[in-house]
Amino acid sequence: METATAEIHEPAVTGARMRIAAFIELTKPRIAILLVLTSAAGFYLGSVGTFDYMLFANSMLSIALLAFGVATLNQYWERDLDRLMKRTSTRPLPTSKVTPTEALIFGILQCVVAEVYLFLLVNPLTAFLGLIVIIGYVLVYTPLKTRTSVSTAIGAIPGALPPLMGWTAAANFITPGAWALFAMQFLWQFPHFLAIAWMYREEYAKAGILMLPVVEPAGTLTARQIVMFTIMLVPVSLAPFFFGISGPIFLVAASILGILFLIASIRAARSKTNEMAKRLLLASVIYLPLLFIFMVADKR
Repeated sequence: METATAEIHEPAVTGARMRIAAFIELTKPRIAILLVLTSAAGFYLGSVGTFDYMLFANSMLSIALLAFGVATLNQYWERDLDRLMKRTSTRPLPTSKVTPTEALIFGILQCVVAEVYLFLLVNPLTAFLGLIVIIGYVLVYTPLKTRTSVSTAIGAIPGALPPLMGWTAAANFITPGAWALFAMQFLWQFPHFLAIAWMYREEYAKAGILMLPVVEPAGTLTARQIVMFTIMLVPVSLAPFFFGISGPIFLVAASILGILFLIASIRAARSKTNEMAKRLLLASVIYLPLLFIFMVADKR
């Protein structure tokens, strides 16, 4: 009798776990971790005097929830496109692990709770920036991806707001140093996303997503933009030193990291191969966290 009961309940437990896993996958937790990391750095760098641990916890939780909600709504919007691409065809919505209605409600609830959380327990300025993220990423960038390659630049604006939100969460105002953090993450996104776009250009073309390598298959403009934005990023990444946010150790580290990242960008641009694009992508996901870590470690 006990064995029979176990056999009856085991599939239900397994099914519940799969459902929970599917909802977690909708939130793109790995991307959220990177966004929260840069937000945490912004909070620390924007803090003056005694560090407010409770405000920090409330800020990071609400920003993480916002990132989860935006990622969920992005997948809801792109569910039909995701079915057409191999790299996204196993996501929860294309595989019907979660229904579109469930995903929509889940995403809206996360965004609403995050915004209320930010407004009441952090500050209205950070909540306003969070609203820009939702509108800019979900309602502007995502639908434009099938209409114009300029969508990458538009999407880079909400994508660069997390460190600025971290700063405003701590300081409740924006300084030139805070804008420097925004500019760094804004410029970083171009070599990062163009590397991804080059690697998956055939899949994007199949789905009708107009990334630059799809619009211009030869890759000349893609290569130029990868190098151009990385060249712009290198001096901008040194701004925290000149604004008095971080010290000389950061200056040296940022210079070395910038040169190495530029080398990776030039190599990817010259080769125009998936292998070098993959190496650039790896370099980008190493570069940004290290840059912020050195910035925080050498805070003045």
